[in-house]
Amino acid sequence: MTWNSNPGLIRSCMNAEKTKGFTAADFASVKTRTDLLNLSHIRGINLRKAERNLRYETELVQLQAELVTLQKYINKNGLRVAVLFEGRDAAGKGGAIKRFTEHLNPRTMRLVALPKPTEVERGQWYFRRYIKVLPNPGEIVFFDRSWYNRAVVEPVMGFCNAEQYRAFMNQVSEFEHMLFEDGVMVIKFWFSISKQEQQRRFNARLDNPLKRWKFSPVDEKGQELWDKYTYYKQQMFSRTHTPFCPWVIVEANSKRTARLESIRYVLSQFEYPGKSKSRGVVLPDPNKVTRFYRGMEQTDV
Repeated sequence: MTWNSNPGLIRSCMNAEKTKGFTAADFASVKTRTDLLNLSHIRGINLRKAERNLRYETELVQLQAELVTLQKYINKNGLRVAVLFEGRDAAGKGGAIKRFTEHLNPRTMRLVALPKPTEVERGQWYFRRYIKVLPNPGEIVFFDRSWYNRAVVEPVMGFCNAEQYRAFMNQVSEFEHMLFEDGVMVIKFWFSISKQEQQRRFNARLDNPLKRWKFSPVDEKGQELWDKYTYYKQQMFSRTHTPFCPWVIVEANSKRTARLESIRYVLSQFEYPGKSKSRGVVLPDPNKVTRFYRGMEQTDV
């Protein structure tokens, strides 16, 4: 891949040229991104941001290639995999899902982001509408929020009553155990961000007309009801973290780190052909991704 295929790197270099002295001849003499970065070191030009971008993009491409290989393995062996993304508003769930899915074969992959239940669905067993979208044999399904809406968002916002909440908390682990016994693999991510980082991301959404649609009335209450979210989140972890379906906490104050490490975690759960020959690291950083345990220090408390 040539260096001039990266618009972000080009902009960084053009800015450096204005201040420190890249020349047109310099640009003509280099053929790869690495050549350009080496030249920047020789000239004493600071391209640290460009280097960080390049490292992230390189790692992401390597991991996405591994996901493609994993998807083929899942399909060939008829596995059923559900990956749940949970977390506070603006935790980066959607951005992570985008990086998971953007190069996968849509024929054996689905994204599920269910709207609020209809009048008919509200009269049904709570799990019924999720059962309909569970993975088929050979398929991986990504849930942008899941049945765990009833564990945190709904009681916090008053979208369910106390009896509905109690029934869910009593049933959810049994529901997941049935899935486990039937061969469905469920991976449960919680993307963890600090209160300060959530506020910063809310402000960024409001300032960007392309992202303003993401800011909802529920988001608006996120900071005000922070402690209430924390209480219900802790209840959820304590009562629904099981050996067969554990909660996996992802440190998400850095969106890029969360994306890379959550992909690594999924890859680490399978022994697919060619994994040992991967050019990149396919095991997650234990300081960034860890299973829930009661004594752990958490970011979003």
